[in-house]
Amino acid sequence: MCGMKAVVKKSRLLRSGMVTSGATFLSRILGMIRDIAIAQLLGAGLMADVFFFANRIPNFFRRLFAEGAFAQAFVPVLTKCSKEEDTQNLRELIAKSAGTLGTIVFGICVLGMIGSPVVTAIFGWGWFEAYLDGAPDAAKFTQASLLLEITFPYLFFITLTALCSSVLNVHGSFAVPAITPCLLNIVMIAAAYFVAPHFSDPNVILACGMVVGGVVQLLFQLPYIFKLGLLVLPKWGWTHPGVTRIRTLMIPALFGVSASQLNLLVNTVLASFLATGSISYLYYSDRLLEFPIGIFAVAISTVILPALSRVDIKTQHESYEKTLDWGVRLVLLLGIPSALGIIALREPILRVLFMRGAFNEEHVILSANSLLASVSGLCAIMLVRVLVQGFAAIQDTKTPVRCSMVAIAANICFNLILVWPLDYVGLALSTALAAFVNAGQLLYLLYKRNIYTVSKTSLLFIGKALISGILMAVAARYFSPEFSEWATMTTLTSIVYLTALIIGGAAVFTISCLALGIRPRHIKM
Repeated sequence: MCGMKAVVKKSRLLRSGMVTSGATFLSRILGMIRDIAIAQLLGAGLMADVFFFANRIPNFFRRLFAEGAFAQAFVPVLTKCSKEEDTQNLRELIAKSAGTLGTIVFGICVLGMIGSPVVTAIFGWGWFEAYLDGAPDAAKFTQASLLLEITFPYLFFITLTALCSSVLNVHGSFAVPAITPCLLNIVMIAAAYFVAPHFSDPNVILACGMVVGGVVQLLFQLPYIFKLGLLVLPKWGWTHPGVTRIRTLMIPALFGVSASQLNLLVNTVLASFLATGSISYLYYSDRLLEFPIGIFAVAISTVILPALSRVDIKTQHESYEKTLDWGVRLVLLLGIPSALGIIALREPILRVLFMRGAFNEEHVILSANSLLASVSGLCAIMLVRVLVQGFAAIQDTKTPVRCSMVAIAANICFNLILVWPLDYVGLALSTALAAFVNAGQLLYLLYKRNIYTVSKTSLLFIGKALISGILMAVAARYFSPEFSEWATMTTLTSIVYLTALIIGGAAVFTISCLALGIRPRHIKM
């Protein structure tokens, strides 16, 4: 009977992961269309550097307060409350959490808007120095300060949206939170294609579109929260027991899940000293990484956290370990071909997606160099997403913090070593190496504390996936035309060629996996 329940539970877990992945896939497709529109509008020059800078700062805080630390702290506490407490206590926890978090983030937004020149000076020090010296790059500092003042309110709305998403996830609704980001992308696409081109400063319109998208996302989720009977008026509750537990877990976790984001901020600071376009090249390569991360790693980690939180590790350790092992196995099965495929087809992908309007052939080549360095750390970044949940589910947020701090320090050291000989490519490579440092620490500590060890079955499984991925990448690179041919193709022709290469590569990977003995049952566990 217990075995039957376990099978049903795993089946539901896989279905939830597929639903979340599907919805997230749609969001990432729209996100890619958004980036295509922005690339066509801004290219990879001064205006693009400034907009991506103003976009990155509030999004960094979003990942700290919304998708990262808060979700890891809130979901286990909310899950326990929903199981052990009545509806009134659950509503009280949600109200006090929303009121406390909302007030704090609102204050941060106000300070960010008022002090936008200070924030710009901190994270864009190279531009600030140019402003003080009256150099040509001084315009970047003044424009970035203005855009930050506009974009900071986005943080408030997206944080409350993340809280609603956590409530829905705990109650088994994964599709609505996964679909929600589509709305932001739709708003941004509309702004980039239909509104911004008619204004002398399109950056301002894009910044306003970002805030409008945040409002739309929050309004979209509220009816679903109401349907659950959990739509409550936010209240301040700093001393509420549940809020106390959440902030106790959240404060150290502010850094624990965001090492890669902090590394990107460090890269942004250093890139402000480099030639115009450096931030844009890093952004476009980072966006292509976000595609598989968002579709696969975020979906799997989102689904696995409530599942792990429901398991008592002391009495059900085997179930806990198998669930986490399933997550590791699945995320690498998807991450390995994604990384190797992007490496093999990096120039064609960038050409098809971005080479039009203000984004030219030179921008493709320079962005491809950054992408090659960045994607080398893709599997490590995806693995961190899953491994961190292994600690979060047992309400241990301090360990990921220590690991991320070491990774951040390693990233800074790598930056200092690599940035001068490799320029912006060194910044991208440093982030990738730091991700491996982070993942390695998490795996070691899970093993050392007897929480989780990668099974021999999974190690063999991963080895087979790696061999299949290498065969796929070699085949894709062999049959891909030279970039000079890609550059002269029409957009339609290049899309057809790239699609054929991707389908062919997927076929090679699948056939190789089957030949090496990987079967669907290994995914279903």
